[in-house]
Amino acid sequence: MTALIDTVAWVLVENGRILCARPRGKDVFYIPGGKREGAESDLETLLREVKEELTVLLDPSTAVHVGTYEAEVPGAPTGTVVRMSCYTARYEGTLSASSEIEETAWFSYADRPLVPPVDQLLFDDLKAGGTLL
Repeated sequence: MTALIDTVAWVLVENGRILCARPRGKDVFYIPGGKREGAESDLETLLREVKEELTVLLDPSTAVHVGTYEAEVPGAPTGTVVRMSCYTARYEGTLSASSEIEETAWFSYADRPLVPPVDQLLFDDLKAGGTLL
C-alpha cells in the first residue's frame, strides 16, 4: 500500500539560487512549505505555511504553479511517497526564520545533494530551465 504525503512548496529563486529552510531538530534542508491541513487548497496551504515558517505574506494574486513532483521518502516505510506542488509568488515583509525554522540558506544546483529526492526533481527542472545556477 502506498502512503501519500501531500505538500505545497514556495519556490523563491533570486540571483540563480533557491531559498531553502532547515526545520528545528532536522539536518535536512527543504523548499519552504508544508502539509495541507484538512480541505485547504494549494494556495491556502502555501500562504499559511510560508507565513508560519518565514514570517512573510505571499500575494495570492501572483501565485503561479511551476510543477508538481513525486518521489519516495527516504527513511520512511516502503511505498511512502511525497507529492510537492510548487508555486512562485511575490511576498511582502522581511524574510526571517520563525521558531519552526533553525536556518535558511540560498542553494545553487551544486547544493542539490543536501535536499530530499522530491526537492532534487525541482532543482533539476530549474537547472534545465536556466533559473538555477
